Amino acid sequence: MKKIMFLAFTLVFGSYGAYAEMSRIDDSDLSEVTGQSGVYLTGEVSFNEEGGPSDNSYFGACNVAEKECGARLTFQTQQDGGWFVLGGIRGSISFEGLTMQIRNISAASEFGGDGQFFGRDVMQIGLPESIRMNDFQFTLATGSSARPDDAGYTQVDFMTVEMSGDMTLQGNLLVFPTP
Repeated sequence: MKKIMFLAFTLVFGSYGAYAEMSRIDDSDLSEVTGQSGVYLTGEVSFNEEGGPSDNSYFGACNVAEKECGARLTFQTQQDGGWFVLGGIRGSISFEGLTMQIRNISAASEFGGDGQFFGRDVMQIGLPESIRMNDFQFTLATGSSARPDDAGYTQVDFMTVEMSGDMTLQGNLLVFPTP
């Protein structure tokens, strides 16, 4: 009982100094504060690990044991062109260390001397230090339209990729603004 009373007393009166007051910071004080800008992300993304809800004449029902369904992305690179398909996307990807920040490119030493002509900010996306894939898979294909349930839809599969395990990445992706 004495231990409980001591613990309660310590929590109530010992934490009194932990409360702080918000106060203004002068510009001169703030100018001496240094830090690093940017974002550091860690996370996990899962895609239809249990299959998808689709039920149509092309794919059939996803809850049937013979069918493996997943997320689907389609994109068209030309207005009247065909469609690229990433289909049957399933599994999970976890990552640690994806960074994003703004970087100025204006030095003559960057990009073989072309950096001095650019002279603007770009978004720099730092690749994650590690990526772990767990039963991640997708099929790369082409399609005659955006949706498989469109009339006359045809799809040509090029390859199916399945990945599990760890990857280590290095480098940055620079996203240049358009004028």
